[in-house]
Formats: sequence, structure tokens, C-alpha cells
Amino acid sequence: MTFMIPETIVLIDAGYLSLISKFFGKGKPLRFDINKFSLSLARREKLNLKKTVYYTAPPYQSPKPKKEEIIRKSNYDKFVASLRKIPNFLVKEGRCQRIDNVFTQKGVDTLITIDLLETTHKKEVKTIILVACDTDFVPVLNRVREEGITIILYYFNDFDRKSRFFMSNHILTACDKKVLLKKEDFENLPID
Repeated sequence: MTFMIPETIVLIDAGYLSLISKFFGKGKPLRFDINKFSLSLARREKLNLKKTVYYTAPPYQSPKPKKEEIIRKSNYDKFVASLRKIPNFLVKEGRCQRIDNVFTQKGVDTLITIDLLETTHKKEVKTIILVACDTDFVPVLNRVREEGITIILYYFNDFDRKSRFFMSNHILTACDKKVLLKKEDFENLPID
């Protein structure tokens, strides 16, 4: 008798993961292998990782890019190219928009929403691990759960109401399981 371990898909909002990493690194991003991070989440849930989808946006480029913008974009391109070489690791990109000198990712949440619905429609897996925090996901998460898909949310909350990490209970109630990320979840995941 062969026992099959159920599969999962890990969906990661890169901007959110970056904020968490910088928080744990006291302003400096922690260095860790994102693929190993994704694998560790699946293993923690006793699931096989079918694929990881990493949602990001290239850095903003002004019409006449400055030297630092060119360097930032070049580093981003190298990083994304290295991720795209990983089997079963997809990178999906939104865009970066500057509004009143504030840079914001656009389209990333929509890409995640589309994939949540497509994964449900295709019945690819019975469990999805989501690393995100936006309450805009609540309606789609509820819809996905109605279709029998289990949602496991990995998130961070520093429990400070004035903090950017303070979480609304609204998204927490739209998931089957909630797991608070800790600094230890990023450690021992060296970049090869």
C-alpha cells in the first residue's frame, strides 16, 4: 500500500515577505533562500510542495532612469532570473507605480486572486499556503474555502495597533489555519 502525501501550492506576496524580513533584520533584509523557505512551510504542514508562486513588481524606473534606478533594476533582473531557474517556482510580476513620491506595487493582489480562483477551478490541490496580509483577499478566500480548499495563512503581527503589521481579524477569519511567522522561520535557510 502506497501512501501519497497531499500536495500544496505556496503563494507568496514578495512585498509583504520583504517587509517581514526587514522587520526581523532591524531594517536590513534577512538573507535567506526563498525556495527553501517555501519548502519549509509545506513540510511544516506535512505537505508536498507542488509549486511556489512568487508575486512581485520590478522597481520603478523614471522616464530617464538615474544610475541608482538602473542598478536596482539590474539587481532585480538577476534575482528574478535566478528564481525562474528553480523547478516549479513561478515568478509573476505586477508593476511599480510612483504616486506623490510613494512607490506602490500594482496588480500583485489581482494576480494572487486570479491564481487562487484558477487553482480552485482546476482542483490542483486541496490546500493552499498563502503568505500575505491584505484584507482585500477575504472574499476570494471565502469563495475558495466554499469549494473545499483549505487555506493556511502564514503572516506576521507585532500586535501594535499603530504598526504596519497590525492584522485585521477579518483576514484571519477567512482562513482555516493561521500561523504566525517568527524570525526562526527565516534562519537556517542559507542561499546556495
